[in-house]
Amino acid sequence: MLAGAGYRLPTAINAHGFLTVNGQKMSKSRGTFITAQRYLEHLPPEYFRYFIAAKIGPGVDDIDMNLEEFATRINAEVVGKLVNIASRCAAFITRGHGGRLAEALPEPELYQAFVAEGEAIAALYEAREYSSAVREIMALADRANQYIDQRKPWLLAKDPARAAEVQAVATQGLNLFRLLMTWLKPVLPAMAARAEQFLGSGDGDWDSARVPLLGGTIQPYEPLATRLDLNQVSQLVATEPAAREDSREAPSGPPQRAEASIEDFSKLDLRIARVVSAEAVEGADKLLKLVVDAGDGTRTVFAGIRQAYDPASLVGRHVVLFANLKPRKMRFGVSEGMVLAAGPGGRDIFLVSPDEGAAPGMPVK
Repeated sequence: MLAGAGYRLPTAINAHGFLTVNGQKMSKSRGTFITAQRYLEHLPPEYFRYFIAAKIGPGVDDIDMNLEEFATRINAEVVGKLVNIASRCAAFITRGHGGRLAEALPEPELYQAFVAEGEAIAALYEAREYSSAVREIMALADRANQYIDQRKPWLLAKDPARAAEVQAVATQGLNLFRLLMTWLKPVLPAMAARAEQFLGSGDGDWDSARVPLLGGTIQPYEPLATRLDLNQVSQLVATEPAAREDSREAPSGPPQRAEASIEDFSKLDLRIARVVSAEAVEGADKLLKLVVDAGDGTRTVFAGIRQAYDPASLVGRHVVLFANLKPRKMRFGVSEGMVLAAGPGGRDIFLVSPDEGAAPGMPVK
């Protein structure tokens, strides 16, 4: 269509697989359903951005949001590795040196070694290898923390004569943190903006970070990220008591839908079909595979009625088929329509059937 209309075709289409929760498809009944609004009511969006970036690549694989893994990764990497560098070093600069950075780096070669890694990280972003980019950045965060642990500024600070050395080590650490934060800016833009304000580096970009911050004054450090409690994260899928009370007080009956015209209804090909065969679908606890005679031949339909019907009891039964529903490719095959049913689901679902005398292919009017 784009080519026919004279528009340039896209150079690439970026897509990924489904998001599952705790290894399962999102489902309200299973307690694995999270809306964007519910997430934002409990947690900052950047934690989710980081978690997804740390798992996603150029393919279309599904991404599983295991809540325990989510909390562990944020605590260990974002809090324990990344912002830990800033919080440790800023304290020494603020308390002992009025917030002023040293005039020179004690190990400029280490800083340049970090700078040199920026090109490879940028290439990973361009290739949509986001998980690899995050992994490389976190490996450098380990090196930065190792540098601080080896220099032990908390011990140096006990000797007033070594105050300049403490300032230099903390300045080195903050500059390494600035590089890490610059590289994570595509993933954590809001956190990066707060880090830039704290460091007084302005609206930094990839190239400006090549030059270290020296001799300037930083702002008092305020936490850029805080640890997650697993109970807090579990609230993403917990059922709110208020929501249960509201559901009891809500008026009964079917949900109100937008009005449809007779023209809308005429687009639907609803017809009588006879079930030729029925069998359970291996690996799907809700699906039955039905082969139905729709009057113009047979077709395969996957129906979520397994918990309510024994497959053998359906053979020979007449059902109402949504015949011109767009075929849907599933993991188990292609579903070529939909059989109509009523009820909330699970065991409480009831197939819609015609009176005696109806035959396969008859239209529903």
